[in-house]
Amino acid sequence: MTTTPPPITLDDVRDAAARLKGVAHRTPVLRSRTLDALVGAEVLLKCENFQRVGAFKFRGAYNAASRLAPEQLARGIAAYSSGNHAQAVALAARELGTTAVIVMPEDAPRSKRAATEGYGAEIVTYDRFTGDRVAIAEALAAERGLALIPPYEHPHVMAGQGTAALELIEEAGELDALLVPVGGGGLIAGSATAVKGLRPGTRIVGVEPEAGDDTKRSLEAGRRVEIAVPRTIADGQALNTPGELTFSVNRRLVDEIALVCDDEIRAAMRFAFERLKIVVEPSGATPIAALLAGRAGALPPRVGVIISGGNIDTGRFAELCGGS
Repeated sequence: MTTTPPPITLDDVRDAAARLKGVAHRTPVLRSRTLDALVGAEVLLKCENFQRVGAFKFRGAYNAASRLAPEQLARGIAAYSSGNHAQAVALAARELGTTAVIVMPEDAPRSKRAATEGYGAEIVTYDRFTGDRVAIAEALAAERGLALIPPYEHPHVMAGQGTAALELIEEAGELDALLVPVGGGGLIAGSATAVKGLRPGTRIVGVEPEAGDDTKRSLEAGRRVEIAVPRTIADGQALNTPGELTFSVNRRLVDEIALVCDDEIRAAMRFAFERLKIVVEPSGATPIAALLAGRAGALPPRVGVIISGGNIDTGRFAELCGGS
């Protein structure tokens, strides 16, 4: 009997960390006594909202792009994204002296589109609810001879994302549990690979919005499940099915998926702003929401949290968090 080797290993994450040294920010780990008291555990927050482009995505994008052959870099890079991966690929391309073309939904947050264009990328738009972003990007890449770097379905992207959790372990020490936002599954796949590789007993908990529970359903079914395109304020998690590569990792390493509603996400964003003094976008706030709302169940003594990003403009933040 043969077994298929995993797409990434702890060594791949360590290799990505070496490649990112001096390029990606080593983001801070924050503590809050108020949060600890509210949830009954020591919580360590890895703040990727302070990463370059304002989100963890730069880690995976740069790790993948920097490995392209010089002749491919000269032709350019393509990607598809609702915003954070778009910015990450655009910045990685600029850092590596090449160009990027990004396929983005028409309803992508204005601030994320503006930032992507600010890094020098060309934007091609599509309708999120009727268009197939993967097919559009693949056709574009083939037509122009571009290297396509997907937001999560790529071993080097997953390994790069896992460096956030690796840094958290290096700074905070052993964790009993780690909470991670789940969209396509790249961040949690890389994080779980890093953490389980160092401490197999750590519980890995993914967090999804209730409307976008495709990974939870898929893990329960033992196969990838497709749902309707979710409508949620957590735009970075508005996917309808997990990635194939990411799911192959997550079905082995993820212990549980917790779900949070939009109101709980709003409350978590307000808490982060008022008590932690940080701005967190909806997708990045989902693990905090799970803690505050008790969605992650009984917590062990030491809990790590990946805050995935903070890209939200002032108008949208005020709209979501202005109420009491």
